[in-house]
Amino acid sequence: MSNFILATAAQTEPSQLIMLPFAVLLLAVALLPVVLKRHWERYYHLVALFLAAVTTGYYLFGIRQPKRILHEAGDYIHFMALVVSLFVVAGGIHVQIRGRATPFFNCVLLFLGTIAGNVLGTIGASMLFIRPWIRVNKYRYTGLHTAFFIFLVSNLGGGLTPMGPPLFLGYLKGVPFWWIVQHCWLAWSVALLSLLLTFYLVDRHNFRRAPTIVGEEESGAGKIRIDGLRNIFFLAIILGALFVERPPFLREAVMLGAAVGSYFATPKSVHAANEFSFAPAKEVGWLFLGIFLTMVPVLDYMQLHARDLAIDTPAKFYWITGGLSAVLDNAPTYLSFLANALGRIDLSIENPAAVHEFLGSGKAEMVAISMGAVLFGAATYIGNSPNFMIKAIAEQHGMHTPSFIGFVLKFSLPILLPILLLVYWVILGG
Repeated sequence: MSNFILATAAQTEPSQLIMLPFAVLLLAVALLPVVLKRHWERYYHLVALFLAAVTTGYYLFGIRQPKRILHEAGDYIHFMALVVSLFVVAGGIHVQIRGRATPFFNCVLLFLGTIAGNVLGTIGASMLFIRPWIRVNKYRYTGLHTAFFIFLVSNLGGGLTPMGPPLFLGYLKGVPFWWIVQHCWLAWSVALLSLLLTFYLVDRHNFRRAPTIVGEEESGAGKIRIDGLRNIFFLAIILGALFVERPPFLREAVMLGAAVGSYFATPKSVHAANEFSFAPAKEVGWLFLGIFLTMVPVLDYMQLHARDLAIDTPAKFYWITGGLSAVLDNAPTYLSFLANALGRIDLSIENPAAVHEFLGSGKAEMVAISMGAVLFGAATYIGNSPNFMIKAIAEQHGMHTPSFIGFVLKFSLPILLPILLLVYWVILGG
């Protein structure tokens, strides 16, 4: 992790116009996959690269602060090393489930996927569990199954450890690895149990209405076979590397080395069964390159104008961070409001010592920001990077998935919102 400390007093305030590339990129991520899908798939990397170049040029030649760009570029390398290595290891583990799952078995599968998200990251766990999830429910798969998989595995699965966006970004800035477990476990557990109970009650109704299928699919129902367990060894290496901080980039080298070892040690039959490709990692890589670089002026502005924005209570941090996480990407939203919270007490998010100091006095704000970003990221397809991937994979398998608006109206508002209110009451006392 870089030791660069940003001196707020000497920091040049960026122009508000230079925050426009960040807004354009997030709007492009939100809208273009829907309205211009084919064009977006061909040119998204050029869009991200161009917008990142605009911000980079401004900091290099406009206000002459190259260290800010170099610092964020370093954090990007840290971030992508974790994402790619976990993605490769998860792609080398194949979970095969026989039979047609009962509501209880589905809850167990969702629970395991959610726990796995805190070890493999939400992208890795989503890629590992989505195809078994589709196969085991194929005779009665509805939008319900897409929504709850996104709620639990793709989002809540990243809410207890910093193994994926958004919390890994906080870890890179100095939030201790185990801080979230120690301080957010109650809110996380309430959300997990509430979602699983709700899913069980709704899926039981769905199960009773589904036609009975007799034959091979019913034999051995619920039996699980896991191939590629040798990748547990490579996973252990990656997890161990997280705690290596010196020398610079040794951690990333170890992670990527483990990923290379995993890829070549995994039988081709396992990769084929998982339909493994690097396309999702490539998309995340290009988009987050754009996000990391274009959000530099946003972080600076949020820090320098923290008091002017009047976000001054844990409740405001929870709802505003969450609300924007739902309609933007939750990773940069999380980081922006963490910068704002530190800026209110004249601390810099680029100083790990300042982050530690903030955690001592701003525990309630940090819990609110963390849980707001994680939970609200599940509210729309654009709230978190795995969400659209899950929708696309389900559609590739011929399964019904809700439209963007349908997802919000049928699942986020009537199901997720009451649970968000419950979590708010638990962590902030109403």
